Amino acid sequence: MSNILRLQKSPRMSQVVVAGDFAFLSGQVADNLQGTIQEQTAEVLHKVESLLLEAGSDKSRLLSINIWLSDIKHFDAMNDIYETWLDNSHQPTRACVQSTLADPNYLIEIKATALIRDQE
Repeated sequence: MSNILRLQKSPRMSQVVVAGDFAFLSGQVADNLQGTIQEQTAEVLHKVESLLLEAGSDKSRLLSINIWLSDIKHFDAMNDIYETWLDNSHQPTRACVQSTLADPNYLIEIKATALIRDQE
């Protein structure tokens, strides 16, 4: 049985759970709730990248990303930032939907799963 490592824990959740060779990130949102969709997207992607590094991974090892937008009209502007951030030779699977988020000032939430080390 593999060990489970929980990082950045709170009474409610962990920001990252590492199990076996995988890192599972919780949904990440921006701290700057006054930011534009581009600013919030860049901030959230920075958080994702930092959590991946803490878990022993990086964005080249992303397997899957789920994106929730408060309004689908933000799709193109979000993608402008996302596509610049993502290495275009390591695209994960992805879903992107419109959803009511926990705070009306959140414009985006991103959840990710990544490999933490190469499988042999």
